[in-house]
Amino acid sequence: MVIAVCMFAVMNCGRTDGTSDPHGAHIDTLRVVTLYGPTSYFDYRGEEMGIDYENVRRFADEEGMVVEIRALTNINELIGALKSGEAHLAAYPVPIIAEYKEEVEYCGPVEVSRQLLVQRNTGERVEDVTQLVGKEVYVEKDSKYFYRLRNLNEELGGGIDVKYFDSDTIVAEDLLRKVALGEIDYAVVDSQTAFLYGTENRGLDLGLPLSSDQAGSWAVAPGLDSLAAKINRWENQTHSSDAVKEIYKRYYDKATSASFDANLSYFKKLGLEKGGKVSDYDGLFKTYAPLARADWELLAAIAFCESRFNPSVESRFGAYGLMQVMPSTASAMGIDPSGLSSPDINVKAAAKILAKLDDSLKGKVEDPEERKKFVVAAYNSGLGHVYDAIALAEKVGLDPQKWTGNVSIAALMKSRPEYYNDPVVKHGYFRGRETVDFVDHVSSIERYLQSFKNKS
Repeated sequence: MVIAVCMFAVMNCGRTDGTSDPHGAHIDTLRVVTLYGPTSYFDYRGEEMGIDYENVRRFADEEGMVVEIRALTNINELIGALKSGEAHLAAYPVPIIAEYKEEVEYCGPVEVSRQLLVQRNTGERVEDVTQLVGKEVYVEKDSKYFYRLRNLNEELGGGIDVKYFDSDTIVAEDLLRKVALGEIDYAVVDSQTAFLYGTENRGLDLGLPLSSDQAGSWAVAPGLDSLAAKINRWENQTHSSDAVKEIYKRYYDKATSASFDANLSYFKKLGLEKGGKVSDYDGLFKTYAPLARADWELLAAIAFCESRFNPSVESRFGAYGLMQVMPSTASAMGIDPSGLSSPDINVKAAAKILAKLDDSLKGKVEDPEERKKFVVAAYNSGLGHVYDAIALAEKVGLDPQKWTGNVSIAALMKSRPEYYNDPVVKHGYFRGRETVDFVDHVSSIERYLQSFKNKS
């Protein structure tokens, strides 16, 4: 099946004439709209990902359809695209509410979400919303959580101290982390965020709902009863299949990539001051460092942060091996992806990727040492997100040629809809925290390893 992706430029994609009759009985090209989000649709290292994205691909493949998919900016735009005939299908959990029932026909997968209180498992547990009176509860700035908690506070007669961090870089995922670390006691996130990131923050209690369930499902344009029926049949036949379970597992299970070693404890045990080796692959890092146009310590630092020097690990999204190389990226570098299980081939591929990224960023960041941080960020996230962060940094008055405290801030901002939907941003939603942390840890490990350069 061919996927033609057109992001944001709604009118430029246009209609595909002659693809369907007025009732959707026969569609050769399925025009799909969706929204960016951590499970619906996003760019990961240059590849389209997302539960809704993967499911609509599976449906279209089984029906023999070509797909044109466009990312819009809000639910009202989705509904408008369906009503105008610009799109056949909204592959996104459109809220099932009376207002929309009169305008579209719901079909396909149903997602149910609710807002949850986040607290630690230790200490006194809040078991009822009335126990929130007198407590500080943090929410994402200008969010649906803020308005729900404010309404709950009014229902209880006041007393809940509703807080938010006055920062455009703090999102619900960060609040989960802050509760886990004991920096704050309570926060509110939705169940989707809780399931996505709660497993990465052990010791959290996510059991107290603060809102009723809100159901959402895909929707088709008015009059496309035949298409809705096909989607419903497909959903009924496949929703319990192993293929669908595998899709959901990839997004909601804990990531298999290595956790970071913020205190460098792994390396401090190696006896590097006495000439100890960093890993079993030091020779490969030194061999391919010239190809990467970098010091071998940088390759070693990336390998540790990506795989903990495990040559057989595979990420939930398909990145493979010591350096966590995506098969499609290896192919673009002229390397057969079937060889990525070989540490030699894997490190060679990573070296070529780093050199290519450096070439691509030379026109954006002049200083070679500063550019290295941008290269490492692009290695982790994909070049498109780094280009977006540079453009966004420039727009909001940050220095587009400096990473720390400037473009890194813009990268974090790309987790918020008002920024990933900004016209200067071309690659949508981005989990910036992961990449910002990655750059920090790679840099600190590289510096530590290089401190032993002149020691035997």
